[in-house]
Amino acid sequence: MSASRFVVQLHDATTLHYDLRIEVGVGLGRVLRSWAVPKGPSLDPRVRRLAVPVEDHDLAAGDFEGVHEGQSRGSGAVIIWDEGPAEILRDEPGHMAFTAAGHKLDGGFALTRTGERRWILVKVRDDQAREGSDIVAERPRSVRTGRTWQDLAAAAADAAAADAAAADAAAADAAATHRPGA
Repeated sequence: MSASRFVVQLHDATTLHYDLRIEVGVGLGRVLRSWAVPKGPSLDPRVRRLAVPVEDHDLAAGDFEGVHEGQSRGSGAVIIWDEGPAEILRDEPGHMAFTAAGHKLDGGFALTRTGERRWILVKVRDDQAREGSDIVAERPRSVRTGRTWQDLAAAAADAAAADAAAADAAAADAAATHRPGA
């Protein structure tokens, strides 16, 4: 067993998905082992969620909330949907079991490989399991800021429009100032 942390980031990239990241030791350092979970995690132990492994991320990536623009790891709005301490109970090729103590996710979870690039994420049947729950629909906001990914994307678009308008105004002022005979 090892103490760790987890974060789930809701990312509006090519497709809207949840990135489950769990801190693990690798070599002499620590990284966030990561899976893209298209429909997000569930608290219902009857629900199995596809989890596609993606490259490990550095620890700082787990603190990002904002809008990626033109990044190699995908652009779009990212919110920290959930986070908290985790304890890895089992970590071996093809299987990881962990407990989470987040704002939304709590209790045991398991990831099991079912194919080369295909894993399944399930909630363990425990006191924190909630049959019939759809936690991603029930609690769509960032645990850090209370914003939705749509709020974040709209704010970024507004800021970009304001920047473009300011740049246009500055260019118009510069052109007016540098006219011959002015």
